[in-house]
Amino acid sequence: MTVIKTVSGELDASDLRVVIVAARFNDSIVQQLIEGAEDTLRHHGASEKDLVLVRVPGAFELPLAVRTIARSRRYDAVIALAVVIRGETPHFEYVAGECSSGLASIALSEDVPVAFGVLTCDTAKQAQDRAGGKVGNKGVEAASAAIEMVNLLRKLDNSS
Repeated sequence: MTVIKTVSGELDASDLRVVIVAARFNDSIVQQLIEGAEDTLRHHGASEKDLVLVRVPGAFELPLAVRTIARSRRYDAVIALAVVIRGETPHFEYVAGECSSGLASIALSEDVPVAFGVLTCDTAKQAQDRAGGKVGNKGVEAASAAIEMVNLLRKLDNSS
């Protein structure tokens, strides 16, 4: 059996410039996501001078801020963090859906990795479980994905 060539990104943030864009809404949970992302970036070699935290009111505002940052071309990746908790109205679907599709669109149109660390949960307990609780920390996962994608895209660009 022959093994095909595999290309993947490493978890090395030593030369990356990264912006974390985080919503203030549900701040106590979002703060845990921020801490997880920051710790992961530092653990993988990111320098304090190359990390920026931008705060926006809520998840709905993430795409506009992320697009502005991506278009600046000053950063290698953006990590979007927020918490949207289902309520008794359809508000959840609108906010979560627009946030998700907006962030995906930006990553594709601007060729900048946009890591999705937006929790969409039915309850605050579920969100807490995903922000450092028994299910892990999605801020950690988003930061890891951002690091890996920057390094992967650099490899893909160099191979063409």
